[in-house]
Amino acid sequence: MKKHSDEHSDYDVGDLLGLGSHSVRKNYYPELQARIDELEREKNRYKWLFENALHGIFQGDLRGGFLVLNPAMAKICGYAGPEDLKKRVRRLREQLFYTIGEFDGLREELMDFDRVVAREVRLRRADGQPVDVAVTLLRRPDLGAEVVEAFVLDITERVEARKRLEQLNAELEHRVDERTRALKSANEDLRYQIAERKKVEQELVVAVEAAKEANRSKDKYLAAASHDLLQPLNAARLLVSSLQDSDLPDRESHLVDRVHRALEGAEDLLADLLDISKLDQQAMKPDLVPVDVGELVQGLGEEFEPVARDAGLAFRVRHRAVTARTDPRMMTRILRNLLSNALRYTPQGRVLLAMRRRRDRLDLEVWDTGVGIAPDKLEDVFTEFHQLPQAGKGRKGVGLGLAIVDRMARVLGCQIQVTSTPGKGSRFRLSLPIDSTAQQLATPAAPAREAVLAHTLEETVVLVIDNEPDILVSMQALLERWGCRVLLATDTDEALTQCRDEKVVPDAILADFHLDNDLTGCEAIYAVRHHCQTGIPAAIITADRSDACRRLLQAQSLPVLNKPVKPNRLRALLTSLVSSPVAAE
Repeated sequence: MKKHSDEHSDYDVGDLLGLGSHSVRKNYYPELQARIDELEREKNRYKWLFENALHGIFQGDLRGGFLVLNPAMAKICGYAGPEDLKKRVRRLREQLFYTIGEFDGLREELMDFDRVVAREVRLRRADGQPVDVAVTLLRRPDLGAEVVEAFVLDITERVEARKRLEQLNAELEHRVDERTRALKSANEDLRYQIAERKKVEQELVVAVEAAKEANRSKDKYLAAASHDLLQPLNAARLLVSSLQDSDLPDRESHLVDRVHRALEGAEDLLADLLDISKLDQQAMKPDLVPVDVGELVQGLGEEFEPVARDAGLAFRVRHRAVTARTDPRMMTRILRNLLSNALRYTPQGRVLLAMRRRRDRLDLEVWDTGVGIAPDKLEDVFTEFHQLPQAGKGRKGVGLGLAIVDRMARVLGCQIQVTSTPGKGSRFRLSLPIDSTAQQLATPAAPAREAVLAHTLEETVVLVIDNEPDILVSMQALLERWGCRVLLATDTDEALTQCRDEKVVPDAILADFHLDNDLTGCEAIYAVRHHCQTGIPAAIITADRSDACRRLLQAQSLPVLNKPVKPNRLRALLTSLVSSPVAAE
């Protein structure tokens, strides 16, 4: 005999609503039946999403075990299926969480705030091993005092990548220590052989010690002001450049070249890490303005021509007057990285930087006849710390240059493509849109700049303002090598005193941005111009690479050169200043 409940076991929702007869449903309740069908489809849809989600999803009781879970959760924990995990894990606290303390902390926060978002914890797999996950918990008091709903993401790859980065930092510290010991040994040799080099050696030791101290605090230098890290590196770079221009014995010249390459590597690594950090945090915002790309390409050609010549490579630049709306700083960095890679991986042959106009787009291409890239490695070259086999004896990079190119290109809305043939060379193409509005604002292309002659800066009076004594000494040594007469000052008062005592009006001013007592180089420049009653050409040299500083200096219409200073860029900037003075104020 059927129970009362059994008598209605075959009833569906339509029977309960009086839709038992097909004809009745068809004739009198079509809209209600359609709604019932829609609800059934919706239920099946959510069920499908729950069962096929890539993230683990479960509902459980913090005092007990699982109530409901999906297959992805069982997979993350290494179980055959949801039922297997639910059956074997009866207590979330002791059996699911690898560390009870993590569970207790999550539970306490959940009780206080009703939710925990993206917290990294470790769960216990079926084999007893931990698995790293990010868990988001939502409290459901309507279902029970400690009933929660959770979303779980397996972050094993992220944790492994973080460990690899920590290992890379440790290896970097070890290499810097080895180079530091080598430099100390070299300095001892120089001290015994050349007595007059004693002062230079002491300054190098100070710079090395400062770099070593910066390396010991590497875990926080990305978050700290880059100014403190780049100042001693800038002083050492300028001092080494002065030594390279000196007539040294072959052994000492070789050691100085090694110091120069080591400083270049540290500078590029620091700049790359700062840029990668800002790009990862989406803190690098482009300043889109109409830019004469042809003039920008021409300037890069002039910058890299001596580099290619020293490497024994043929280097050609094809440019034309085309204006596009873009960020000139980021565009320059992209092309500079591409050219540096092309020269580094081309042992012999040629490198070409070319522009091609294609309707509403402009292609910037870098061609080389270098080692090339295997087809299965073309996508990998844009990932962090990926390196190709070194071609030649040049300085080896760390594998961040093309990663920066790829991310900056995406920020600018550009497309980057690469084609390559192993053993024959590669072509990198950067494609950017051409804005018709920017074309209307285009100005005539600037004529090609003449090569900087050796005597261009002879007898040029340069006022250098910087609150770092080491940088003043190194700047003086470098500028005097170029034939300049150098006036040094640590602040505005000393700068004005120098002008009065020397009874001279500087031909150019190079000022650090951050001076003592919260003063800036801009204020010092304006004070000297006011004292001399003329608009002296000036530029800011700074280690502050923040967007706020850059926008401020753009508003002041002052050229900017970032520390550490590359001597060839400093010379080009100084030559431009003295050949194109600003209007008198």
